[in-house]
Amino acid sequence: MCRPRSTMPSRRLLSATISTERHRRIPDPSSKKQRRNRMSHKTFLLMFLTLIGSIVYLFVEAPQALPDGKAGEDRAIPVNRLLDIVANENNAVRALYTQEIVGEGEKAGLQFSEDWQEASVEAGPLPALFLREASRSLEKNATPLSLFLGSDFPIASSNAFKGIQIEKFNRIKQTLRPEYFYAADIRRYTAMYPDYAVSAACVDCHNEHPNSPKKDWHLQDMMGATTWLYPDEMATPGELIETLAAAREAFKTAYQAYLDKVTTFGNPPMIGEKWPRDGYYLPSAEVFMQEVDARVAGATLGGLMQVSQPLMHSPEDDGKPL
Repeated sequence: MCRPRSTMPSRRLLSATISTERHRRIPDPSSKKQRRNRMSHKTFLLMFLTLIGSIVYLFVEAPQALPDGKAGEDRAIPVNRLLDIVANENNAVRALYTQEIVGEGEKAGLQFSEDWQEASVEAGPLPALFLREASRSLEKNATPLSLFLGSDFPIASSNAFKGIQIEKFNRIKQTLRPEYFYAADIRRYTAMYPDYAVSAACVDCHNEHPNSPKKDWHLQDMMGATTWLYPDEMATPGELIETLAAAREAFKTAYQAYLDKVTTFGNPPMIGEKWPRDGYYLPSAEVFMQEVDARVAGATLGGLMQVSQPLMHSPEDDGKPL
């Protein structure tokens, strides 16, 4: 007599089903992080565009001020605030490149050198040279924003402070605070921010370079100052947005220049969504800038919200960071 076929699943089938369900329930950590990064990027862009609309309304389309108000002055943005926002983004980009690309990249087998642009050298730019690449990109942009990395002990004489810059940098070394001033010789409003040795690569390069006038640098030493220049004392909301966009484009162009060089390597790292901390990889320019967005979103939005308020510039504001 034939036994009726059991309706219970076999042990093998049950095991396979459980295994499949477990597989479904455990998401790929890297995919989850990538989705989170994309969401962070989209959220930032949405908030950024919304705030731009608010700024335009407050400065351009808001109702006229009462007779005793000074609407024209209220709608102007002091250059100090504009440069503070840009400088903060630069700090985030520099930190990201120094720590996640140079620092982790060296552990993964990547090299970085002052001669990185030589055809025979398979290396990327050191952090200071990455900044120089961004500066060159800005020079080609119509936005009148300039960037200069100077020092009182530079390897290249062209990076030495001159004139009033020397006086201002000496004050920075005493106060550890930015300096804001008008450089009459070049007709530019200027903001100087202390620049510290945050990477062993920076320290080693300066200590070992034959042309370096100082060879006893240590981590966290103030090696110089990042200097931003702008021609006008006040900026409009549109000029602020254009300036920020130009700086972002310069950072992206500088990083893309490194990726372009990487493609010439005999054994180039894979470029995509992974980082050197994951192995012999480099993030694409888009992924790199998405991480920049995630790191600066709060501070940049905060700065934009501050300048969206009616502003009055006064001499007392000079020398005070946001």
